[in-house]
Amino acid sequence: MLSLSFHAGTLELRGGVLPQSAELGLVPDPRSGCLRAPARYYATILTALHRGDAPYEDQAKAYGELPHGLQVRRSLRSYQEEALDAWEQQQSRGVVVLPTGSGKTLVGMEAIHAKNRSALVVVPTLDLMRQWSDRLRLHFKQPIGLVGGGSHQVEPITVTTYDSAYLHMDYLGNRFGLILFDEVHHLPGASYALAAESALAPFRLGLTATPERDDGRDHLTDELVGPVCYAQHVDQLAGNFLADYDVERITVELSPQERSAYEAARSLYTDFLRQQGIRMSSGKGWSDFIMRSARSEAGRQAMAGYQEQRRLAFAAPSKLEVVDDLLHRHRRDQTLLFTQDNATAYRISKRFLVPVITHQTKVAERSEILDRFRQNELGVLATSRVLNEGVDVPAARVAIVVSGSGSVREHVQRLGRILRPDGDKRAVLYELVAGNTGEARTSERRRRHRAYR
Repeated sequence: MLSLSFHAGTLELRGGVLPQSAELGLVPDPRSGCLRAPARYYATILTALHRGDAPYEDQAKAYGELPHGLQVRRSLRSYQEEALDAWEQQQSRGVVVLPTGSGKTLVGMEAIHAKNRSALVVVPTLDLMRQWSDRLRLHFKQPIGLVGGGSHQVEPITVTTYDSAYLHMDYLGNRFGLILFDEVHHLPGASYALAAESALAPFRLGLTATPERDDGRDHLTDELVGPVCYAQHVDQLAGNFLADYDVERITVELSPQERSAYEAARSLYTDFLRQQGIRMSSGKGWSDFIMRSARSEAGRQAMAGYQEQRRLAFAAPSKLEVVDDLLHRHRRDQTLLFTQDNATAYRISKRFLVPVITHQTKVAERSEILDRFRQNELGVLATSRVLNEGVDVPAARVAIVVSGSGSVREHVQRLGRILRPDGDKRAVLYELVAGNTGEARTSERRRRHRAYR
């Protein structure tokens, strides 16, 4: 009799062979005397076993049905129903693309209810792990497991982080029939992808607002989760299901003193690149610059010049004067201030006497600040990059991007922070760009999304 079992994130087939084993991911393992495949091939292998003539025993699966489904249900919007239907029509495997604030969590909970199998929810941050746990506990009325952040309790519905999933999937991988990857664009990273490889869950759902990755590895999501089965974008939902919004780019000219300092600092940097023959447009340009800048005094001066020209573009006094004007103009609106780096966020916090959240902010303090912001006790909140995703701040109406990277995803995520509907609000995002600097080119790259057209 054929026997299929799970071991350390892989499947072992013993007692015979299957036709077209290689296409099923199975390869001979002489040391163990079996055929072995990554656990993600479980559904495909099981289908082949079921269709074959030989009797078989499935010892791999260690998951079961949930004790009960959703106990608190909300009416789905039309696009949420369409997303679930499209996912189920694709054999309950695939990615749903919906903008921030459109209710991706509700889609995920309904998917768990529909499949009625033990489910693992994988998220990128501890904040999101807490948010998902709270929502699941409220709607399913049963204990919710947590793996990560010092917790290790496994339940039929469990929430974990990508880091913890990567570390523990070798023994958790057969305990869930559905695996849900929130912010699934994180998954194709080399390490995190192993978590999906090592799970046998036949049902897989990815949720994201921006599936594309700058490194081009987003195509791997098709193999690990399934192809995109449904997509709606910000501009399609704004006005009906999301807040209407405006985007305004403000070009800030540096003062003569700032311009002189900027050009001097940039010359140190660019002259060194030319002398060393470093092309920053190449795939290894940045790493070459880091290595060579550490080998000489000229290199160290070039690195200092690079950092100084960035500082002047990111947080020039001229730019902060515009922030002052915008904060006054929107003094009755809850406002988020986004920066590219912690130093600028702290500088803004000190100048305007507003709270700040960075990756250095302790969890308890972060939770308190966010709670006060949600309750409108705080009108302005500055942050670097930690609030780009996974934070629910429905009252925020204004976002001011003081500085940012060239990432399209980051820019769309920041817009999404202010689009949650709240009455008849109309959101506005301001993007501040230092004119005639490298930041202007960065701005063009990050605006390559339909939300900004």
